[in-house]
Amino acid sequence: MIKKVDKIWMDGELVDWDNAKVHILTHTLHYGLGVFEGIRCYKTNRGSTIFCLKEHIDRLFNSALVMSIKIPYTKEEIIDAIKKTIKVNKLNECYIRPIVYIGYGAMGINCKNIPIKTAIAVWPWGAYLGEEGLSKGIRVKISSFTGLHPNISLTKAKVCGNYVNSILAKTEAIEHGYDEAVILDSDGNVTQGSGENIFIVRDGILKTPPLTSILEGITRRTIIILAEDMGIKVREEAFSRGELYIADEAFFTGTAAEVTPIREVDSRPIGEGKPGPITKRFQEAFFAVIHDEGRNKKFREWLTYI
Repeated sequence: MIKKVDKIWMDGELVDWDNAKVHILTHTLHYGLGVFEGIRCYKTNRGSTIFCLKEHIDRLFNSALVMSIKIPYTKEEIIDAIKKTIKVNKLNECYIRPIVYIGYGAMGINCKNIPIKTAIAVWPWGAYLGEEGLSKGIRVKISSFTGLHPNISLTKAKVCGNYVNSILAKTEAIEHGYDEAVILDSDGNVTQGSGENIFIVRDGILKTPPLTSILEGITRRTIIILAEDMGIKVREEAFSRGELYIADEAFFTGTAAEVTPIREVDSRPIGEGKPGPITKRFQEAFFAVIHDEGRNKKFREWLTYI
């Protein structure tokens, strides 16, 4: 459950948590057209910092552009509002959810001339797939639901409605006793989890699906950059569920999931059935960056202090 804080930013005003409401006929509630981001703020030895804030806000605006939504604020105004919302709620660490949605004004598929609304919520949120998942790895299931084709929906945008597909996949996985789902595309190749990007390791080489039909994950990109810094070869190419089954290691990445090892897929152990050495290296490198432990000073440009 979400842990309540004091204030939510809504269209330029800080509103009491319990009063942050929308009308039942809000367009996005009925038709799913809205864009959002998931961002994390971490406590470090130099104070609280937001990880890849600029990159997330760039993606929010790109998502809006793709979906023909004009955000009524500048990037700088959204960044300032995020910082303000964290400060007013006196949080050292938190999850950050900016959302841009079609408001109240008319019903029907045509959403032109309906007000565009913007909100920012923050709250404490631990490991998305559990602390045990981070340390020991998780069990995942190949979903029976196919991922969205790029001509069915615009997969480069982080769109509210796109996540119905993810909800179906996640629910199916949980009901079958797994922690998460892996979604295949229409050709049977691995795309991503229900809300995460995926990597595998084979013979010391890191592989991840290409960006053809998946969201451009910001944590995904940081892992690729870290791999290059660590001297690990990376290939962005399609691979099947069969190759996932025989991978030496596998892990999910994402703002919520961070770097979560996969220990089992469809009751088949990945490697030795526990987080592998390369996965652990990425976990260590990633958390060293976000907690600014001094070992990766060259990546401090990813940190925005508040």
